[in-house]
Amino acid sequence: MNDASPVQSDTYLTFHLDNDLFGLNIPLVREVLEYKTVTRVPLTADFMCGVINVRGRVVPVVDLRKKFRLEAVEKTINTCIIIVELKNDGESSTMGMLVDGVQEVLEISREQIEAAPRMNQKIDKGFIRGIGKLTDDFVILLDIQEIFSRQELNTLSDLQQEQTTVDA
Repeated sequence: MNDASPVQSDTYLTFHLDNDLFGLNIPLVREVLEYKTVTRVPLTADFMCGVINVRGRVVPVVDLRKKFRLEAVEKTINTCIIIVELKNDGESSTMGMLVDGVQEVLEISREQIEAAPRMNQKIDKGFIRGIGKLTDDFVILLDIQEIFSRQELNTLSDLQQEQTTVDA
């Protein structure tokens, strides 16, 4: 009889920003779209690209490079938009995240995940679930709910509602 408990793992969609590899818990990911023109919305946060139409729904899109204060780069054939589902005040909302490119879907055992290292007290690590250790690389596992403040999530949700109302 084998007393060893099964190794628990989670599935992540991995993507690139700059030279770093990030992962999102797959149940939050709805789909991955090729980059398409985003309609800019005036007077929104710098990281807010604008909105796109996804099967008749207005979906706000944020630029994760800008949100993470990375240098802007030209869009390439690999640039894409990851559509995710977020919870905000008990409500579900959809958002797109502009990334440099999607790599693959990975199953990472919980034994391969370590807490985010302590580097600097001024850096907010609340949005990092942990660091996944792969054979030759690391994956920064994101908690998408924590990347954006409650106020930013409300703004994204309001933007989606306003655009949907205007289009009706």
